[in-house]
Parts: sequence; structure tokens; C-alpha cells
Amino acid sequence: MNPVTAAALAGAALGLALWALAAARWARPSLAERLAGPRPPARTALRSSGDGLLSRLGRVGAPLLHAAGLPGPRAERNLRVCDREPGSYLAEKFTSTLTGLLLPPLLGMLLASFGSLPAPSLSLLFWAGFAVLMWFAPDLSLNDEATKRREEMRRTLSGFADLVVVSLAGGAGVSGALTDASAHGGGWAMAAVRDALRESSLTRVPVWQALRDLGERYDTPEFAELSASLHLAGTDGARVRSSLSAKAKTLRVQFLAEMESEAQSATERMSLPVVLLFAGFLVLLGFPAMSLILFST
Repeated sequence: MNPVTAAALAGAALGLALWALAAARWARPSLAERLAGPRPPARTALRSSGDGLLSRLGRVGAPLLHAAGLPGPRAERNLRVCDREPGSYLAEKFTSTLTGLLLPPLLGMLLASFGSLPAPSLSLLFWAGFAVLMWFAPDLSLNDEATKRREEMRRTLSGFADLVVVSLAGGAGVSGALTDASAHGGGWAMAAVRDALRESSLTRVPVWQALRDLGERYDTPEFAELSASLHLAGTDGARVRSSLSAKAKTLRVQFLAEMESEAQSATERMSLPVVLLFAGFLVLLGFPAMSLILFST
């Protein structure tokens, strides 16, 4: 075979192989394949970490904590509720841990320069306790933020259910009542409900499934109960209205009971400072007399 022909055939074979690899790598699925595939998860706007010095320092050590298996299941659930990126949580945790490990030695060196260094055992105990506290500080802050957001979501759901019942009583359909109720309200919680209903309308997903997914995302079981009522109510408007009215009343009563319990707990906590203040007042009044009785000659 002519060498030129052989080289041309080899080049053509190589080009055909490269074209096949590129076509397989960057091939796009057809419209039928996209419609037949599973529905992609909803995209949520996550809050990223800041651009300060401490945030950049934390992002350097975030891969180390991620390799160690962080965040855990509970932290991931709280991050999903707070709409936060795991990277910001890991950066905050690394910065907090680094502060807990480096601040006590620096403080000890400063005290040693003044000649007032405490005992070594006490210093090690303080160092270990402070490091443990700083390690769990981001988790405690995240848990507190997630708890507040869950409570706000539950309160929003209670008002949303009441508005849906009012719209149904005015003659609106189920879908129209849900849309009208979500349109009258502000805040991130009502915006999340509104986005879930809009996505349900665009993707042809049942409303009850969208509300159930929203409840799983924000760890709010009341959404699952409301979606179950919508699912089991069927298409009869009267049944939907009665079911949602009962569910809205249940949520409202539960919410008021929780508010009353929180108010009673706050009242009980307020009694302790009053008792301590009264005890200090009695000591202040009685100390001169007791001192005169005990130390008089």
C-alpha cells in the first residue's frame, strides 16, 4: 500500500475516533428523553459566606472538615432549613475552632508577661473547655436559627390555611384559592410557599405533592398534614373546604397553645431575677445590723 494512502487512512480513522468520543461526551438528549426523565430538584437561592478575612480563612480549612465527614445529618437538615451553603457553615466552624485553640495560649502568654499566670492544670482545663465551646458554637447558632425559621414557617402556614378557607368560602376553586392566599403575604416563608405553588403549576405536579416537598425541605410536618388533606379531599369543593377549615382550626389552636406556653415560660424565668433582687435588698438592709450585733464589743 502506498505510504501516503496508509497515512491518510490512519488519519481518517483517528479523526473518526476522536469525533465519536466528542459526540458521546457532549451529546444532548432529545426532547422526548428530557420529558421522560425524572424531574430535577428545585433550585433554591442559598446564602453564601461573606468575603471578610475570617471568612476567607475559614474557607481554607473547610475542605479539611468536609473530608472529616462534616456537616452531619442534623447540621445538613438545619442548613437546608436556613437556606445556607455547607461551605459557609464549615468556614465558620473552622474559624471558631481555630480561635478556640489559639486564643487561650495567646492570653496565657500575655498573663505570663505580667507575672500572673494561673496554675497549669487550671490553664489546661480552661483551654479544653473553651476549645470545646468554640467547636460547638456554630452548631448552637445554626440550631437556634433553624428553630426560629421553623416557627416562622409554621406561623405562615397557619395564616395561609386561614386565607385558603376564606377564598374557598368566596367561591374560588382549590388552585385559585391557594394562589390567592399565597399572593397576600410577605416574608421569606410566604415567598417559599408562593414559589412552590408556581413551580407546581409550571411542572404539572400536584399541589399536595409540592406542599409536602416544601414541608420536607423546611422540616415542617404540618405541611405534610395539609397536603394529605388536599390529597384525600378529592375534587369536591365542599369536602375540600371542610377539610381545610378543620386543618386551619387545628393549626391555629396549636399555634395559640404554643404561644401561651412560651409566655408562661417567660413569666417563670422573669420571677428568678425578682427573687434575687429582693434577696440582695434584704442582705443590704440587714448587713449593718448583723455586723453591729456580731462584732460589737
